[in-house]
Amino acid sequence: MDPIERIQAIFDESIAVKRRCRDELPRQLADAADCIAGSLLNSGKVLACGNGGSAADAQHFSSEMLNRFERERPGLPAIALTTDASTVTSIANDYQFADIFARQIRALGNPGDVLLAFSTSGNSHNILNALDAAHDRDMRIILCTGRDGGQASPTLREGDIELRVPSQSTARIQESHIAFIHCLCDLVDGHLLGQES
Repeated sequence: MDPIERIQAIFDESIAVKRRCRDELPRQLADAADCIAGSLLNSGKVLACGNGGSAADAQHFSSEMLNRFERERPGLPAIALTTDASTVTSIANDYQFADIFARQIRALGNPGDVLLAFSTSGNSHNILNALDAAHDRDMRIILCTGRDGGQASPTLREGDIELRVPSQSTARIQESHIAFIHCLCDLVDGHLLGQES
């Protein structure tokens, strides 16, 4: 396949996956935004985590909340648990890499807070431990996954929400996770500021 055809095929596949998400996940996305807005309105916060590209997604979400999305508003409390290199490396060194998020959640998470976790496979050990820690702290969980949801999906409890991309491709899953982030930010702003016409 020549490069032009390959590029067109990548775009076509990405569009097809996003179209399926549009058709299959709007209720879950709306519920996730309600969950986040409800937490913020009750003095809660969002803790976000993920590995690799999913770490970038956690940071992307927190930056949109702390600064602004597409409308002017005060900053909203969201923390990416991926950004403090000293904390992440000290936990990994003193304990294990699988604890890098769970230890932060146990220190920073409170009942009524939300954990926004990204894992394309749903099998990352540090994400599984993060979900356990969030449950221990009486936090609600929004889990962004793909494929079959992995080991993480069955650990969710009533009130938790899974946003599972219907794809086997890590790249396509991550592209949809970015769209999820933008949907969540838009809807949270609508909750807090009123819907734009």
